[in-house]
Amino acid sequence: MPSLIPGYEYDIFISYRQKDNKGGRQGAPLFAATQSREAGWVSEFVEALKTELESTFKEDISIYFDENPHDGLLEMHSVDKSLEGKLKCLIFIPIISRTYCDSKCYAWQNEFCAFNKVAKEEKTGRDIRLFSGNVASRILPVKIHDLDPEDNALLENELGGVLRSIEFIYKSSGVNRPLRANEDHPQDNLNKTYYRDQINKVANAVKEIIAGIKNPVRQIADISNESDKAIYNKQTNSKIKTVAESVLLLALIVLGIIFIPKLCKSSGHLEKSVAVLPFENLSGNKEDDWFGDAMTEETIMQLYKIKELVVRSRTSVMQYKEKAKTTPVIGKELNVNYLIEGSVQRIENQVRISVNLINALTDNNLWGETYERKWEDISSLQSIIAKQIAEKLEAVLTPEEKAQIEKMPTNNPVAYNSYLQGRFFWNKRTAEALKKSIGYFSTSVKEDPEYALAYAGLADAYSILAWWGWYPRIEGYSKAKEYALKALDIDKNLADAHAILGTLLCWSEWKWDEAAKELKLATELNPNNANAHQYYSELLDIIRNNNDARLEINKALELDPFSTAINATSALYFFNEGKFEEALNTYKKTLEINPDFIHAYLMQFEIYIKQQGNDFKAAEAIQKYMLGDSLTMPVANILKEEYSKSGINGILTWLIGWQQNNPAADLYVAKCYAMLGQKKESLECLKKVIELHSSEIPGTNLYPDEIPRIYNSPNFDNLRSEPEFQAIIKKMGLSEYKIQ
Repeated sequence: MPSLIPGYEYDIFISYRQKDNKGGRQGAPLFAATQSREAGWVSEFVEALKTELESTFKEDISIYFDENPHDGLLEMHSVDKSLEGKLKCLIFIPIISRTYCDSKCYAWQNEFCAFNKVAKEEKTGRDIRLFSGNVASRILPVKIHDLDPEDNALLENELGGVLRSIEFIYKSSGVNRPLRANEDHPQDNLNKTYYRDQINKVANAVKEIIAGIKNPVRQIADISNESDKAIYNKQTNSKIKTVAESVLLLALIVLGIIFIPKLCKSSGHLEKSVAVLPFENLSGNKEDDWFGDAMTEETIMQLYKIKELVVRSRTSVMQYKEKAKTTPVIGKELNVNYLIEGSVQRIENQVRISVNLINALTDNNLWGETYERKWEDISSLQSIIAKQIAEKLEAVLTPEEKAQIEKMPTNNPVAYNSYLQGRFFWNKRTAEALKKSIGYFSTSVKEDPEYALAYAGLADAYSILAWWGWYPRIEGYSKAKEYALKALDIDKNLADAHAILGTLLCWSEWKWDEAAKELKLATELNPNNANAHQYYSELLDIIRNNNDARLEINKALELDPFSTAINATSALYFFNEGKFEEALNTYKKTLEINPDFIHAYLMQFEIYIKQQGNDFKAAEAIQKYMLGDSLTMPVANILKEEYSKSGINGILTWLIGWQQNNPAADLYVAKCYAMLGQKKESLECLKKVIELHSSEIPGTNLYPDEIPRIYNSPNFDNLRSEPEFQAIIKKMGLSEYKIQ
């Protein structure tokens, strides 16, 4: 079957090492069209891709795949002539494994390198400009193993740039193997990467590249040249303009000066918007993986201090650690003009850090530098890197910003090293990892009792542990406040500490004025801190200042568009405002970002109940929520029975009985009673929660995202006129409350 484009023999050429296709299938077939005979990983991949391409293209796509390859041709064969026609393809897909990057390997030498050379010399070229303006290579690597540093370097040297691949790697501690079509435990894949999703990505990438080849995008320079010629011809043939025309022209120019900048400004891209991509660890030592993540976060934190820059948060950039996407695609997804790529390498006491500043729109490298330091000297590097990036972006530093950047948080290398490791574990957000982070932060402050950031780290860790009930709540909040105040005693301008203190004053102590002062100050000290904007928005939402809460959460979303917590909070605000469709759509988006965020189904359950006539969808949503927890799978069938007998009221009644003797669920039980119209029972539950002054109001232990919606939640609308309900609001200090 010929290629879609005349002059080519095949649309796709699959290149691989024979040893990567030995043995039987790894897992059951995913697609019905897979071969019945036994085959290896590559064979299964090819068959799955063929099936996916059939549903992606209207036309048939031709694939060359040598099912019985040899690692070299015999001496009487001409390698070049044998492969000449086969390599005449639109897209070359190498299966990158631990063994593929071998200069003596037949596939590497005679297929990969040969195609790379031929593609560059062809009229079509190796790199194709797509309709979006992005550029994609006709070499589309599929990666099935993490590579050794020297293999990665060999690949990137041949490609002439950073390796961009679609990964089929199963991520788990100590594991380095291909992702199977049908995993026994896909939920254990740390990156939550699914085989079928990756196959779909390959097919979509193929479609995009072929569309770019079939319909070449005209270069901007060509269009500009033609425009220049047209203007020149028009000018040479033009007659003398009248005074009236001159006046009109002047008026248009003035209007252009006034309005065009505004139009450009609202186009979506910010002039000095930056994202720091995860630094790659080239040390060849898994124990040093934390170092790359730490350098990523430290670079972000330093750039945060430059108010002229808009910097994307760590949460949004870390998703690209294992994803192979082009620079323009990442720039578009994060809505930034500039990307910073880097790598770290540690050999004993020596450290090498490389940093590159890239124009995300053109993929051009604007600046790059490699720094070599002793391990104990790395803390001074961050200020140097931040100032050089600011200089290249022509960002003007105020004296205060310059002082903040140059200020050394600690001169103690052991303290700094411990702090970085503490942040690495803190970012994992599990109970075990948070407790580990406390150990590192404690070591840090022991080494340097004046290290404000380390105290802020302790405050952060204890606050989260207490919030989730992983640490005694009262003691945890008390420790968190103590450490936050200690951090501010050392550095009164530390935005992180003000943000933590503000959340504690809000959720734990209900001191609304003090909380507002701290949270507002945190957003002013660091406008790039997405969490500070989120926390401040939560307080504004509590006091029913919905418009300002929306403004703050939108700022947080702009800075951290892929944060599960921020997107879920935005959805909750829509619900509180009675904008149910917007709430549903935002929860769906949140689930796309994080499919494990099963709390979204619980909120969808409540939204569908409020939307009269959607009881069946509500029942489906609560079933999905229950099925999200393996411990409650039998409950899903019970809910089905309750719905068949009594409809949605039967489910609500069952939920009340299920949690009746669980004090941690009193707030949710109160909500269920309110939705059933049982006001007396609902008010009794609310009184219990208020009397305990527990975190049931800010967020119950069982439903930690249910932040105080007693006054704001539509679920309690039928209680608002009740004197007992108004007394509860008054006791919380929220009656007619406004920030002073």
